[in-house]
Amino acid sequence: MSRRALWVLGGLAAAIALGVGWWLTAPLFFDKEVVEDFPLSAGAEIPDDMTAEEVEAEMEKAANAADEEVSDDMPDDTGPSAVISGEFVEADDFHQGSGTATIYLLEDGSHILRLEDFEVTNGPDLHVLLVPNDDPLATGEIDGYVDLGSLKGNLGDQNYEIPPDVDPATFGSVLIYCKPFHVPFSAAPLR
Repeated sequence: MSRRALWVLGGLAAAIALGVGWWLTAPLFFDKEVVEDFPLSAGAEIPDDMTAEEVEAEMEKAANAADEEVSDDMPDDTGPSAVISGEFVEADDFHQGSGTATIYLLEDGSHILRLEDFEVTNGPDLHVLLVPNDDPLATGEIDGYVDLGSLKGNLGDQNYEIPPDVDPATFGSVLIYCKPFHVPFSAAPLR
C-alpha cells in the first residue's frame, strides 16, 4: 500500500473517531430543556373529522377564553387522576437526576407518564424505561422493561404515552437509561 493511501485511510479513521467521540461526549456539554404542558386533550375522544392536534388547539382556545358564570351544577370531575408517582434519585456522583415521575390514568382508560421539575445529567441516546424492579440502580436488574422512547430533554416537564397493553401497576420504577453503554442515569421508585 502506498504512503498516500495510508494517509488517506488514517485521515478517514481519524475523522470517524472524532465524529463518534463528539456524538458520545457532546451531550455532556449541552442541556436540552423541554416544557410540555399536561395535554388538555389527554383521554379526549377525537371526532372522526378532527386530528388530535386540532382537538388540543380547540381545548387550549376554550381554556384561555374569558370565564363565564354558569348556574348549572358541574358534573363530577372525571379528569386525569394520578395513579402512582416517585422522586428521581441519582445513580452515582456523575449520573444525577431529580424531579417527579407520575403516572396518570386518563378518562379513556389509557395512561401517561409525566416528568415534572425534571433534571438529569445529559448523555448519548437516553431512554425512558418502565422497569419492574423498584431499585434498578442497586441491583442493575431491568429485565422486563418497557421502553417509552427517547428522552425528549434532560431538563423540564414532559409527557410519555404508555402503550395500552401495559399495566403500570406491574412496574416498580421509571429509569433514565443510556442505551449504547447500558448505564442507568437516574431512577424514580414508584410508590
